[in-house]
Amino acid sequence: MESYNLGIRNVTKKFPGTVALDGISFNLRRQEILAVLGENGAGKSTLMKILSGSYPHGSYTGEIVTSEGEPLIFQNNGDAEKAGIGMIYQEKNLMLDLSIAENILIGHMPKNSARVIDWKKARKIAVSELERLGMTGIDVTMHVRYLNASMQQLICIARALVKKPRILILDEPTSCLTEQETASLISIIRGLKERGISCLYISHKLDEIFELCDRAVILRDGKFISEYERDAFNPGKIIEDIVGRRIKIAYPKIPKQIGDEVLRVEHIKVEHPFAYGKNIIEDVSFSLRRGEVLGLAGLVGSGRSELLMAVFGGRPMLSGTVYVDGKKTNIKSPSDAKKLGMGFLTEDRKTDGYIPCLNIRENMVLTILNMITKWSFVKGKTEKLKSGSMFSQLRIKASGINTGIMSLSGGNQQKVLIAKWLLTNMKILFLDEPTRGIDVGTKMEIYRMIGDLATQGMAVVMISSELPELLGICDRFIVLSKGVVARELSREEADEKQILHYASNL
Repeated sequence: MESYNLGIRNVTKKFPGTVALDGISFNLRRQEILAVLGENGAGKSTLMKILSGSYPHGSYTGEIVTSEGEPLIFQNNGDAEKAGIGMIYQEKNLMLDLSIAENILIGHMPKNSARVIDWKKARKIAVSELERLGMTGIDVTMHVRYLNASMQQLICIARALVKKPRILILDEPTSCLTEQETASLISIIRGLKERGISCLYISHKLDEIFELCDRAVILRDGKFISEYERDAFNPGKIIEDIVGRRIKIAYPKIPKQIGDEVLRVEHIKVEHPFAYGKNIIEDVSFSLRRGEVLGLAGLVGSGRSELLMAVFGGRPMLSGTVYVDGKKTNIKSPSDAKKLGMGFLTEDRKTDGYIPCLNIRENMVLTILNMITKWSFVKGKTEKLKSGSMFSQLRIKASGINTGIMSLSGGNQQKVLIAKWLLTNMKILFLDEPTRGIDVGTKMEIYRMIGDLATQGMAVVMISSELPELLGICDRFIVLSKGVVARELSREEADEKQILHYASNL
């Protein structure tokens, strides 16, 4: 008989108009790293939320059982934690105005003999957990709000590990980590396995899966499709099972005409977001031409996102000048940038992408409220026509435009945000990690969309931590390192080795 740590028995979960999980069954073996694969909307995150207690017992049918066959009944996350199940969510759930130490130890703060929080011990534990993740010299009294996305993700990981789980669920844990941070996390997960911990690992990065996991289970449209042992891993077959059709991972080669300069930035300087007295961008200049896709490359922390946010008016510039169509501008806010025909798909859709309490339709039209209102009232027919057209065009998987955005998968949320900007009269589009946490099928759709927009004359600046993606899509590259442009490379000159060489300032 198979020795397992956790059993999933005929689990079904329904939402209004959608069956998210349809009779899912499989086991998580002892000391196993099991990959759960599937497109966005396949049901992966829904299943993990059931296992972690986010969806309480009774909101689904079927059972979660122990190795002895005893049912596990979770009403909340605390019940799952008591059973030894830890969860690292795809969307970071941090208390932004608490310190790093408080976030790592929330609910588990050490106390002294007087039953008062022992802050010295708390800081010591937090530092120790971060050092295990390769983060040294971090001031754990700093508020999490001032950390970038990759550092916030590492805080989430440290918080899960400090509870010493016997089962660890990781939902896209490396989506905003550098290659070095990813390698460190993979090493840590292997160490957890050696100590007897079983892991459920969700990732769209198949190279990670092949390197780390012992077995893979594939879901599609809420159903169990197949499973593969490590020695039977086959990229082509696994991708075919994920998307339900044969697909070749390729970047679209769309003929396009690169035109005149549409954007030029000169000598931009931007203050560091969480290191007082330092600048994350010291002196950066670049230009962008109509119909061009410009890749902005660099390591996490190189200031790529901060640079674009400053140009877009979302972060103050200490100095620098921005020209649009050859005219000097005075961009003080994102609304100023939008008036000049600029759009920005931000790195963290949860923080500054969508409004959680609104539905698809309402989120889509946020950028065009001035176009669809009269006397402060929204013109309902116009709103439905425009949002409905984008809903169909981008093939968003939901029951309709009135579906709440929080019930969508990450890939479909990203499509809503792209639609939000496509509804405007853009000529310049900034894309910051546009395919982060997106399945291979949706990635291909986004790649084609970027190519089509460029063909139509739109100028695009794209940030991506996945160098093959950046190299496959972009026409030219600006490599940032230590706050300056380390190198500009043409498509013919650029390769992964060259970009990493200059990004690392070697």
